[in-house]
Amino acid sequence: MTRNRYVLLDRDGVINEDSDQFVKSPDEWRPIPGSLEAIALLTAHGFKVVVITNQSGIARGLFDLAMLDEIHQKMLRLVAENGGRIEAVYFCPHGPESACDCRKPKPGLLKTFAAEHLADLHDAVLIGDSLRDIRAAEAVGVRAILVKTGKGLKTLNTNPDLKIPVFDNLYDAAHSLVAGQEF
Repeated sequence: MTRNRYVLLDRDGVINEDSDQFVKSPDEWRPIPGSLEAIALLTAHGFKVVVITNQSGIARGLFDLAMLDEIHQKMLRLVAENGGRIEAVYFCPHGPESACDCRKPKPGLLKTFAAEHLADLHDAVLIGDSLRDIRAAEAVGVRAILVKTGKGLKTLNTNPDLKIPVFDNLYDAAHSLVAGQEF
Protein backbone atom coordinates (compact mmCIF):
# COMPACT_ATOMS: atom_id res chain seq x y z
CA MET A 1 0.00 0.00 0.00
CA THR A 2 1.44 3.37 -0.98
CA ARG A 3 1.19 6.26 1.41
CA ASN A 4 -0.20 9.57 0.30
CA ARG A 5 2.34 12.34 0.19
CA TYR A 6 0.68 15.53 1.35
CA VAL A 7 1.82 19.09 0.74
CA LEU A 8 -0.13 21.50 2.91
CA LEU A 9 -0.25 25.08 1.69
CA ASP A 10 -1.12 28.29 3.40
CA ARG A 11 -3.26 30.33 1.02
CA ASP A 12 -2.67 34.09 1.24
CA GLY A 13 0.94 34.95 0.47
CA VAL A 14 1.76 31.44 -0.77
CA ILE A 15 -0.77 30.67 -3.51
CA ASN A 16 -2.24 34.12 -4.02
CA GLU A 17 -1.19 37.70 -3.41
CA ASP A 18 -1.73 38.73 0.21
CA SER A 19 -3.45 41.95 1.25
CA ASP A 20 -3.40 43.85 4.52
CA GLN A 21 -7.04 44.71 3.69
CA PHE A 22 -7.85 40.97 3.28
CA VAL A 23 -8.86 39.13 0.14
CA LYS A 24 -12.62 39.71 0.30
CA SER A 25 -13.90 38.64 -3.13
CA PRO A 26 -12.99 36.44 -6.10
CA ASP A 27 -11.88 39.58 -7.98
CA GLU A 28 -9.33 40.31 -5.24
CA TRP A 29 -7.94 36.74 -5.37
CA ARG A 30 -4.92 36.90 -7.68
CA PRO A 31 -2.46 34.01 -7.96
CA ILE A 32 1.22 34.65 -7.31
CA PRO A 33 3.11 34.07 -10.57
CA GLY A 34 4.08 30.40 -10.79
CA SER A 35 1.88 29.20 -7.91
CA LEU A 36 -0.75 27.53 -10.09
CA GLU A 37 2.01 25.81 -12.08
CA ALA A 38 3.62 24.73 -8.81
CA ILE A 39 0.43 23.00 -7.69
CA ALA A 40 0.16 21.34 -11.11
CA LEU A 41 3.76 20.14 -10.78
CA LEU A 42 3.08 18.69 -7.33
CA THR A 43 -0.10 17.01 -8.59
CA ALA A 44 1.71 15.53 -11.61
CA HIS A 45 4.29 13.99 -9.28
CA GLY A 46 1.74 12.30 -7.05
CA PHE A 47 1.56 14.78 -4.19
CA LYS A 48 -1.82 15.50 -2.64
CA VAL A 49 -2.24 19.25 -2.11
CA VAL A 50 -4.37 20.60 0.74
CA VAL A 51 -4.89 24.24 1.72
CA ILE A 52 -4.73 25.17 5.42
CA THR A 53 -5.65 28.83 5.95
CA ASN A 54 -6.69 31.38 8.58
CA GLN A 55 -9.58 33.50 7.31
CA SER A 56 -10.30 35.97 10.11
CA GLY A 57 -12.02 38.30 7.63
CA ILE A 58 -15.14 36.26 8.39
CA ALA A 59 -14.98 37.02 12.13
CA ARG A 60 -14.21 40.65 11.29
CA GLY A 61 -17.38 40.87 9.17
CA LEU A 62 -15.46 41.65 5.96
CA PHE A 63 -16.98 38.72 4.04
CA ASP A 64 -19.19 35.74 4.77
CA LEU A 65 -18.90 31.99 4.25
CA ALA A 66 -20.66 32.19 0.88
CA MET A 67 -18.12 34.73 -0.38
CA LEU A 68 -15.24 32.62 0.98
CA ASP A 69 -16.67 29.67 -0.95
CA GLU A 70 -16.75 31.78 -4.14
CA ILE A 71 -13.10 32.76 -3.59
CA HIS A 72 -12.14 29.12 -3.08
CA GLN A 73 -14.14 28.02 -6.13
CA LYS A 74 -12.13 30.48 -8.23
CA MET A 75 -8.89 29.14 -6.76
CA LEU A 76 -9.90 25.52 -7.40
CA ARG A 77 -10.99 26.33 -10.97
CA LEU A 78 -7.76 28.14 -11.84
CA VAL A 79 -5.66 25.37 -10.30
CA ALA A 80 -7.58 22.76 -12.33
CA GLU A 81 -7.26 24.81 -15.53
CA ASN A 82 -3.50 24.70 -15.01
CA GLY A 83 -3.46 20.93 -14.52
CA GLY A 84 -3.36 20.84 -10.72
CA ARG A 85 -5.68 19.61 -8.02
CA ILE A 86 -6.39 20.74 -4.47
CA GLU A 87 -7.82 17.85 -2.47
CA ALA A 88 -9.38 19.95 0.29
CA VAL A 89 -9.45 23.39 1.85
CA TYR A 90 -9.43 23.79 5.63
CA PHE A 91 -9.97 27.24 7.09
CA CYS A 92 -10.31 28.92 10.45
CA PRO A 93 -13.03 31.61 10.40
CA HIS A 94 -12.14 32.98 13.83
CA GLY A 95 -10.38 36.19 14.78
CA PRO A 96 -7.02 36.57 16.50
CA GLU A 97 -8.65 36.94 19.93
CA SER A 98 -10.61 33.72 19.63
CA ALA A 99 -10.02 30.83 21.99
CA CYS A 100 -10.43 28.33 19.14
CA ASP A 101 -7.88 25.58 18.51
CA CYS A 102 -7.98 25.92 14.72
CA ARG A 103 -6.35 29.32 14.18
CA LYS A 104 -2.70 28.89 13.28
CA PRO A 105 -0.27 28.79 15.09
CA LYS A 106 -2.54 26.37 16.96
CA PRO A 107 -2.56 22.98 15.20
CA GLY A 108 -6.30 22.26 15.15
CA LEU A 109 -6.72 22.50 11.36
CA LEU A 110 -3.75 20.19 10.84
CA LYS A 111 -5.16 17.66 13.30
CA THR A 112 -8.58 17.80 11.62
CA PHE A 113 -6.99 17.31 8.20
CA ALA A 114 -4.98 14.32 9.49
CA ALA A 115 -8.02 12.68 11.07
CA GLU A 116 -10.22 13.14 7.99
CA HIS A 117 -7.56 11.93 5.53
CA LEU A 118 -6.00 9.29 7.80
CA ALA A 119 -2.71 11.08 7.13
CA ASP A 120 0.55 10.67 8.99
CA LEU A 121 1.56 14.25 9.73
CA HIS A 122 5.22 13.25 10.00
CA ASP A 123 5.11 12.46 6.26
CA ALA A 124 3.58 15.82 5.34
CA VAL A 125 5.16 19.16 4.43
CA LEU A 126 3.60 22.54 5.14
CA ILE A 127 4.59 25.53 3.01
CA GLY A 128 3.84 28.90 4.53
CA ASP A 129 4.91 32.52 4.62
CA SER A 130 4.54 33.29 8.32
CA LEU A 131 5.85 32.21 11.69
CA ARG A 132 2.35 31.03 12.66
CA ASP A 133 2.40 28.55 9.76
CA ILE A 134 5.76 27.22 10.92
CA ARG A 135 4.70 26.97 14.57
CA ALA A 136 1.50 25.10 13.67
CA ALA A 137 3.55 22.62 11.63
CA GLU A 138 6.10 22.16 14.40
CA ALA A 139 3.36 21.54 16.98
CA VAL A 140 2.32 18.32 15.21
CA GLY A 141 5.58 17.16 13.62
CA VAL A 142 4.95 18.42 10.08
CA ARG A 143 8.05 19.51 8.17
CA ALA A 144 7.84 23.24 7.44
CA ILE A 145 9.08 25.25 4.48
CA LEU A 146 9.07 29.05 4.32
CA VAL A 147 8.55 30.98 1.09
CA LYS A 148 9.63 34.59 0.71
CA THR A 149 6.38 35.67 -0.94
CA GLY A 150 3.61 37.32 1.08
CA LYS A 151 4.91 37.90 4.59
CA GLY A 152 7.79 35.47 4.08
CA LEU A 153 10.64 37.97 3.73
CA LYS A 154 9.47 39.83 6.84
CA THR A 155 9.18 36.51 8.69
CA LEU A 156 12.70 35.57 7.67
CA ASN A 157 14.13 38.97 8.60
CA THR A 158 12.53 38.96 12.05
CA ASN A 159 13.45 35.29 12.65
CA PRO A 160 16.91 34.87 11.09
CA ASP A 161 17.67 31.74 13.13
CA LEU A 162 14.90 29.62 11.58
CA LYS A 163 16.21 26.14 10.88
CA ILE A 164 13.91 25.27 8.00
CA PRO A 165 14.27 25.36 4.21
CA VAL A 166 13.52 28.74 2.62
CA PHE A 167 12.58 29.28 -1.04
CA ASP A 168 11.81 32.36 -3.09
CA ASN A 169 8.30 31.12 -3.90
CA LEU A 170 5.99 28.13 -4.10
CA TYR A 171 7.24 27.23 -7.56
CA ASP A 172 10.83 26.84 -6.33
CA ALA A 173 9.70 24.88 -3.26
CA ALA A 174 7.62 22.54 -5.45
CA HIS A 175 10.57 21.89 -7.74
CA SER A 176 12.69 20.94 -4.75
CA LEU A 177 10.00 18.57 -3.44
CA VAL A 178 9.51 16.78 -6.75
CA ALA A 179 13.30 16.45 -7.10
CA GLY A 180 13.13 14.43 -3.89
CA GLN A 181 15.33 16.73 -1.84
CA GLU A 182 15.19 15.86 1.82
CA PHE A 183 14.89 18.57 4.44
